[in-house]
Amino acid sequence: MTGDELAKLLEPTVVRLGYELADLEVRLGGKGGVVRVFIDKPDGIGLDDCEKVSRAVSAILDVEDPVPGNYDLEVSSPGLDRKLTKVEHFQRFMGETVKVSLRFPKEGRRRFRGTLVSADDENIVVEVDGESHSLALSMIDTARLVPDGA
Repeated sequence: MTGDELAKLLEPTVVRLGYELADLEVRLGGKGGVVRVFIDKPDGIGLDDCEKVSRAVSAILDVEDPVPGNYDLEVSSPGLDRKLTKVEHFQRFMGETVKVSLRFPKEGRRRFRGTLVSADDENIVVEVDGESHSLALSMIDTARLVPDGA
């Protein structure tokens, strides 16, 4: 099962509990792997939130058995330097500083660090040193918030 398929399996339960499935990482292999579930809500995430989601997600994984082999389940908040993976994330954090890495160079570069100016279903605009760069969402390898002072 791919990460996207696993996200589709888990997301309804996470949402029903009152959280957003902000991101999901699956790393398998060796003597064990890890399934990391990142959750969020407007007023932040605490330990009780992680425990609640962990119990529900664990039950689904036990019943559906979508992940082969042994793995640890981890549930946490996305953190201050959270990944931006959905259009909604980019729209929510407009005006914030972001680091974007592209799959292929654009304008001779793959990395952009600047202010997130706008976002729609196809592109984001990042202002770097007073110059705006329109970046296709489909070309983004990773995008993260940059915490204040970092």
